[in-house]
Amino acid sequence: MILLTPELRFALRANDINRRAAAIGGQTEPDPVPVVKFFNPLGAATWLATELYDDDDTLFGLADLGFGCPELGVFSLSEMASVRLPFGMGIERDLPFESIHPISTWAEWARRAGSILWAETLLRRAARGGDGPELPPSGG
Repeated sequence: MILLTPELRFALRANDINRRAAAIGGQTEPDPVPVVKFFNPLGAATWLATELYDDDDTLFGLADLGFGCPELGVFSLSEMASVRLPFGMGIERDLPFESIHPISTWAEWARRAGSILWAETLLRRAARGGDGPELPPSGG
């Protein structure tokens, strides 16, 4: 599977350009919505990307390797594309993924819930009217 389409690359690059322009101009950096979600179809690893750096490989976003500590940072598109899983599988892109929540909201909910996947469930339930479990209190 092609991990990034030209449209996704454009959106990710635009977010990076906007962030750098804000930093240069002394403005508050934007808090973009994740553009793309990647996942391990045989495990819990999940990544939400908001930016693609000008090297066309380094992504910025929220990474969750399935150990209960999602973190904001950078990760490599080429490294994800090179992962070979059993049954000829690899890291995949969640094709229908969409979000209205900025990356800061995702990071907060994922850290407190322990995973991006659980945060996604909680955010979806909250959007439907709060019929799901509440976000656990912050440990910090």
